[in-house]
Amino acid sequence: MIRISTLLITLLFFVSCHTSKSVIQTTRKGSKTYNSEVRASGKSSSKKANENVVNAKNSETKTSETQILEATTRVKVTNEIILAYIEKYKGVAQSNMEKYGIPASIILGQAILESGSGTGPLCLYANNHFGIKCHKDWMGASVKYDDDSIDECFRKYDNPYDSFRDHALFLTAGSRYSQLFKLNKTDYKAWAKGLKDAGYATDSQYPSKLIGLIERFQLNQYDGGNVEKKVVSLDEKLAGKTGLEVNYQNNDPIRYVVSKGDTLYSISKKYNISIEDIKKNNNILDNSISIGQSIIIK
Repeated sequence: MIRISTLLITLLFFVSCHTSKSVIQTTRKGSKTYNSEVRASGKSSSKKANENVVNAKNSETKTSETQILEATTRVKVTNEIILAYIEKYKGVAQSNMEKYGIPASIILGQAILESGSGTGPLCLYANNHFGIKCHKDWMGASVKYDDDSIDECFRKYDNPYDSFRDHALFLTAGSRYSQLFKLNKTDYKAWAKGLKDAGYATDSQYPSKLIGLIERFQLNQYDGGNVEKKVVSLDEKLAGKTGLEVNYQNNDPIRYVVSKGDTLYSISKKYNISIEDIKKNNNILDNSISIGQSIIIK
């Protein structure tokens, strides 16, 4: 009897030792992610694109007011980023409205939506702010990007202003979008629906997304032609007339058009103004500026 009891105790001890393994926890896989990989023709560039996406996300402020923007890319940005983007490009949009007849509100709305307010991988790597694909007549640089299909060809530009100019030329060339220019330039709703009808986007919700952005951020205020009239024209920027100090009238702000090699530090030293004041005057969130950008000095 004693031998049996001893055997049972030994058996129970042996079993308990082998059932005390640590529990291995596994994390649940996340929801489906959108492909943000951009590839230069013939070369892999996904690493750079992904690094840019991370940098863009890190620049977001800690605010609950965020927007999900989705057209050729899908990104989450704060209202502050969107407002800074509008401030940066509203002058270019108005210049294009005056020259090409495209409502500034439509230009800005499309740029915000298609580029993720400048944070989308296609915009960061290729300076493509409008999600324009190569098409058969494109002779410039290009990148591969997964959109409606895998490895679609998208246009690549040297700078954002080339993208804004090409967007205007894209809409005005040929007959595909000709019906749009029969519309009133202040009727952004009709323009938004007309873009979809002409085949600019495959998303059935494209007009409502565009109209929603325009109304939320009051982009139609720039269609009146009285805002930012003093901004240096896009053609001057594209012609390389940078590094200029522009003072239109005695009461107007002094502006400087960024040229190659300029930094916020060099501009601040040139005009004896602090970097923080320059950033505040221009709603610049970080220390990055681009060639052709119009900077308010004072």
